[in-house]
Amino acid sequence: MNREAMRDTRRLKSALRGAPRALFEDLTAPADPMPAMGEPGWPVWRPVFAMALVIGAVFLTAFHMAQLSPADGGSVPAYAVLLGMVQGAALVAGMFRPVAAWWVSTIVLVVTVRLSEPDISRDLLFPWTVPGMIFLGGALFLLALRVRPRRAVVALVITLLSGPACTVFTTGHNYDIVRGAPFLIASVVLGTALRGLRVTRSQLVVQEELTAGERARRTLLEERNRIARELHDVVAHHMSVISIQAQVAPHLVDNPSDELRENLAGIRQNAVEALTELRHVLGVLRSEDALSMGARHAPQPTLDRLDELLANVRGAGLVVDTATTGTPRPLPPSVELSAFRIVQEALSNAMRHAPGAQVRVETAYGTAGLTVRITNTAPDGPAAPSRGMGHGLLGMRERAAMLGGELVTGRSPDGGYEVTAILPVSAPDLAALPAEDTL
Repeated sequence: MNREAMRDTRRLKSALRGAPRALFEDLTAPADPMPAMGEPGWPVWRPVFAMALVIGAVFLTAFHMAQLSPADGGSVPAYAVLLGMVQGAALVAGMFRPVAAWWVSTIVLVVTVRLSEPDISRDLLFPWTVPGMIFLGGALFLLALRVRPRRAVVALVITLLSGPACTVFTTGHNYDIVRGAPFLIASVVLGTALRGLRVTRSQLVVQEELTAGERARRTLLEERNRIARELHDVVAHHMSVISIQAQVAPHLVDNPSDELRENLAGIRQNAVEALTELRHVLGVLRSEDALSMGARHAPQPTLDRLDELLANVRGAGLVVDTATTGTPRPLPPSVELSAFRIVQEALSNAMRHAPGAQVRVETAYGTAGLTVRITNTAPDGPAAPSRGMGHGLLGMRERAAMLGGELVTGRSPDGGYEVTAILPVSAPDLAALPAEDTL
């Protein structure tokens, strides 16, 4: 015997040894927890379903007790009342404890046949009376809604075998073992199908949440890459200027000392090394840019190009007013670049989501930094449906947070929208930031 056959034999023996335990767990393990009311599917109809189940159980119990009455027209025996009430209660309890309810319904079926068979009419078919089939079918249906298909099939087989088992200790009645099988099988099939639909919907909701989170994360990373590319251009420019000034400085001084030449040479060397490392680290981000080569190496926009941006959006039909407070002055390139991008994104959002609205762009120069406020009035009509989830606000928040600033967005009282960015001039205190933010 080769090794593969030996492994197959060991697997078979292991499966046979574990079969009784697996069967015991299938028949006794608790069912799946009842879905929460906020989940998709049938939980929203649970109160209506419970009320209908209670009403149906009451009518079935009365009908079942009538069928268990003696054939001579005597009074309903006490056991018939008790068994009917137990089966009705088990059907209702199947909503909450389906495994226990199914066991009770199956056992009560056998007990009912054993106690009632000597006294009731000989024309009544056993063991699948109409109320008994409905009770068992309902218990199997509620069980199949809450357990795996394999467990539901095992319960169905045991239920079908309980019918022939009743003929062992009873005689004198017409038995129709096959009559209840289609109804019971249909109950399990329907319950299993509905459970599969509910599980699929739940998995779909979870997958949609994961997809939305991954999309937001990817957009965040893309915006950070874009910010890194832009900062690369700004920092590289200044490092290049430092290197050139350090190289030229000795020629601007008569008889510079050796110490001065050495220090300036060290400054230039450090600037060149820093510029090289910066290009190595961030160059890969630029290489992944889908823009043309000319656009890649174009200077990054500043507030000096704000009029050009406003002219473009006015040409597209957007009505834009501007206002400036304070004394305009040169700001750090990172502040001007972030302010320009925030205004650009806010105008794009207004064009997409507020057709026909009027937009106002306000820039306020203060001693501590720059405040940019973009507001738009209520749109004239509904906006065109968006093809995807936008994350422009996420990018604007990233830019403000990068500078240690703040971004506030929200609906305005007149039905429009407002975006306010406060961008400080001084860089944020790196020592006060978490370690992961300073890497």
